[in-house]
Amino acid sequence: MNVQKELNCVNRKLNIAITRITNPYGHPNILAKFIAGQLKNRVSFCKTIKKAIELTKQVDTKGIQVQIAGHLDGKEIAHVEWMKEGRVPLQTIRVKIDYCSYGV
Repeated sequence: MNVQKELNCVNRKLNIAITRITNPYGHPNILAKFIAGQLKNRVSFCKTIKKAIELTKQVDTKGIQVQIAGHLDGKEIAHVEWMKEGRVPLQTIRVKIDYCSYGV
C-alpha cells in the first residue's frame, strides 16, 4: 500500500515481481555500480578495471570493454583509461551488446 501511495496509483492494481539475478556481474548496470563504488573508495583505477574484467570472465561473457574517464587518482588533468578483453564487435549491428554509462 505504501508503494502504491508513493507511485500515485492508489486506484489501480499494482503487481510487483521480484526476480533473483543469478549472475549479477553479467549485467552492466551492476558492474558499473561496482566500479563506481571502488573508485569512491580510492582504489586504483587499473586494479578496479582488472577486477571488473575478472568478475565478468566468471560469468562466461564473450567480451568486455571498460572505459573510465575523468580526474583519475586525483590528478589535475582529466584523461581516459580503457581495457578490453575478449571479443567486442562494435561495428556489427546484429550483435546484442549490453551497455551502461554511470556517472559519479
